[in-house]
Amino acid sequence: MGIATSYVLNELRLLRASLGLSQDDFGRRIGYSGSHVSSVETGGRPPTDGYMKAIDDQFQLKDRFGRMLRELGQLDTTPTWLREWIEFEQEATLLRWYEPAWIPGLLQTEAYARLTLAHSLLTADEIEHRVASRLRRQTTITGDKPVQLVAVVDVMALRRPMSGHPGLMAEQLAHLRKMAELPHVQILVVTEDAGVYPGLQGGFILANLGDGSVIAHLDHQVRAQILSDADDLATLQRTWEVVRGEALSRRQSLELIEETAQTWT
Repeated sequence: MGIATSYVLNELRLLRASLGLSQDDFGRRIGYSGSHVSSVETGGRPPTDGYMKAIDDQFQLKDRFGRMLRELGQLDTTPTWLREWIEFEQEATLLRWYEPAWIPGLLQTEAYARLTLAHSLLTADEIEHRVASRLRRQTTITGDKPVQLVAVVDVMALRRPMSGHPGLMAEQLAHLRKMAELPHVQILVVTEDAGVYPGLQGGFILANLGDGSVIAHLDHQVRAQILSDADDLATLQRTWEVVRGEALSRRQSLELIEETAQTWT
C-alpha cells in the first residue's frame, strides 16, 4: 500500500473516531455494512466514488473525501515505483535537479515528454499515463505554493535533435525560458567547455524536506531509486557542488537558451 493510499485510509479512520462511531454505526449512517467499513479501513477493499460520496453527504464534508479519491486515482496512473518520490517532491522546500541528457521533467512540454517516452518500450497507454503524470507533477513549481527549483542541464540537452522535430525543440526551449522567469526557478547550463565532469555519469535530484532532511532520486532505465543513506547523499551533494560550479551563471544560461532556441526555428 502506497503512502497516499495509507493517508486516505487513515483520514477515514480518524473521521470515524472523531465522531465516536463504531464501524457498524458508521456503516449504518452511510448505508454500508460494518464489515464493508472495516474492509475499506484496512485496505482490503478499495474506497469507491459512491462510498466517499456517502460519507461527504452524510457528514456535510463538501466533497472532502471525493476529492481525496480523485487525487488518489490520478496518482494511480503513475508507476508504483515513482509514487513515493512524487510525494517527497511535493513536500520539498528545495529541489536541486541535474540532467545530462534531457530537459528535467518538471520543465518539459507535453510534446517533448511524449516524444522522449515514445522511444521507450512502453505501450501507448503507458506512455499516455506517464505523460499525464509528468504534467501533473509540474504543479510542484506552478501551483499556489511552489517549491524552489534549481535545475542544471548539460548543453547537449538543449541541442539534441528530437527525431527531426525542430519545431518541438523550439517550443521546448521557449517554455524553458518562460519557466526560468519564475522567481523560484533557476535554470543553469553546463557548456562543452567543462569537458568531462562528474555529472556525466547520470542525472539525479536532491530534495530538501521540511524537517531539514535531504533525500535523493536516481532515475535508471527500468525504475527509479530513492536514496537516504548518509554516505550516498554526501556523494551526490559533492557531485552537485561540482556540477553547479561548472555551470554558467543564471543570466548567461538564459542567454544561451535563447540563442539555442533560434537554431531550432
